Amino acid sequence: MFTSFYGILPLLLFLMLVIWFVWFRRTESTSVFKIEWRTLLSDKVKFYRQLSKRDKDRFEKEIVYFLDHVAITGVDVAITDEDRLLVASSAVIPLFGFIGLRYRNINEVLLYKARFNSDNQTEGEDRNILGKVGSGEMNRLMILSLPALRSGFENENSTSNVGIHEFVHLIDKADGATDGLPESLMQKQYVLPWLKAMHSEIEKIKSHKSDINPYGATSEIEFLSVASEYFFNQPKKFQENHPKLYDLMVEMYKQNL
Repeated sequence: MFTSFYGILPLLLFLMLVIWFVWFRRTESTSVFKIEWRTLLSDKVKFYRQLSKRDKDRFEKEIVYFLDHVAITGVDVAITDEDRLLVASSAVIPLFGFIGLRYRNINEVLLYKARFNSDNQTEGEDRNILGKVGSGEMNRLMILSLPALRSGFENENSTSNVGIHEFVHLIDKADGATDGLPESLMQKQYVLPWLKAMHSEIEKIKSHKSDINPYGATSEIEFLSVASEYFFNQPKKFQENHPKLYDLMVEMYKQNL
């Protein structure tokens, strides 16, 4: 009995090694970070440019991971590596304060040539949508207007960034309820202060006493994404104009910008 066991032991060890190799290889990235991407990120992504060398290295690894796991497809428009990097950066920025935390609710990002309507058409009337997170048959899918995506990174003085906006919707959605309360990130002691500050600011927006995008007053869901755009694009200005919201978002995203 012992002889037969020791006879098959090498085979068992070999099979375990194969299983380990196959399983963990499935979770590794197969994409490669190209050296020229550093120049693109430095030129286009202020968030990346202001990071330390160590954090830039981690940002680059997260870019590679995202590109390896999420398809980015141009629809009737040619896209470049720069466009792919802008999408990936939009995803990495909000989660950068949480090492190892990644999106599990998206498979593909579609880049459209222009704004689109509620039927996802870029021709015809009522084309006023810049981005959306899919649901139902389009679950795990995101659509972004390519010009709007580029604009969010080109104008560094802007408080808007449609890429970050939509990925914050995904973060909000991750806890099972898209409600403007990202419970997957936020510690319980900050929930009530966030709700209070959010509703107070929404009233200010409605009364034209806030510089936050009026679209943020349409719902708690949109307020979270609109305020997050502002927080990540113009942190110093956001802190100056909205100190309570800024402090809460520092705790929410674990990033003191």
